[in-house]
Amino acid sequence: MMPLSHSPAPLSAGGIVQVSLSLALIVALIFAISWVLKRLRFSPRIGRGQIGVIDECAIGPRERIVLVRVGEAQLLLGLSAGGIVGLTPLATPIPSASAASEPGFALRLRELLGRGGGSPG
Repeated sequence: MMPLSHSPAPLSAGGIVQVSLSLALIVALIFAISWVLKRLRFSPRIGRGQIGVIDECAIGPRERIVLVRVGEAQLLLGLSAGGIVGLTPLATPIPSASAASEPGFALRLRELLGRGGGSPG
């Protein structure tokens, strides 16, 4: 004769709580990952044609400065909730290699704004 073993019922209160907590954790993880990706702006750069965004710098929660390429020219634009403001066209375009690194763009931006080569502050 085989011994009877007690196995928990599939719909016990403990099982439902465990499944509910696991599901809540997974949903929270999905929202957290989407928030991080949104904050870090992991989006593909569009602009393989004549117009494209080269680099951008956040200066506030909803304000950014963007370096845009139009043909051979480069423009510095200010973006905010109120709209887009053209800051200045660049007389000397920034090479693509240095535009990809943030320190080069930040240094060039400080020079354009007249702050010199010192540290921002």
